[in-house]
Amino acid sequence: MPYWLWISAGFALMIAEVFIGSFFVFWFGLAAVLVGFVLLLVPELAVAAQVTIWALLSGLMALGWFRYVKPLARDRTKAGLSREALIGQVGQILKPPTEEGRGTIRFPAPVLGSDEWQILSEDPLAMGDRAHVVDLSGNALIVRKM
Repeated sequence: MPYWLWISAGFALMIAEVFIGSFFVFWFGLAAVLVGFVLLLVPELAVAAQVTIWALLSGLMALGWFRYVKPLARDRTKAGLSREALIGQVGQILKPPTEEGRGTIRFPAPVLGSDEWQILSEDPLAMGDRAHVVDLSGNALIVRKM
């Protein structure tokens, strides 16, 4: 097989990755391009050896990606998980909620980037009481007295 066929097939696979989006086919394409460059250096390489090199390179690169590189790119933020991150948090009431407005609670450590949050509560709360979050209502937390 000529070197340009491997390089063309490799680029076709890498372009196909744009439409697939799994970042898995890319490694097969990159391996094919590398086999094409190996054929430039060793043009008499047998087809069986070419396919073997391609299979080994594809497997090694895909394994390396999924085992070592992809775990480093994991999203560790709590974006989209605000409810789960807030429910159960315990804080101290700074300003109790009134019928006219919301109150304020302070957590000992920042939760989702802020240590003070607006609150609503059906329980009577006083300044200094401890309360825990039971639900969310818009941007306000619904709390209950501990």
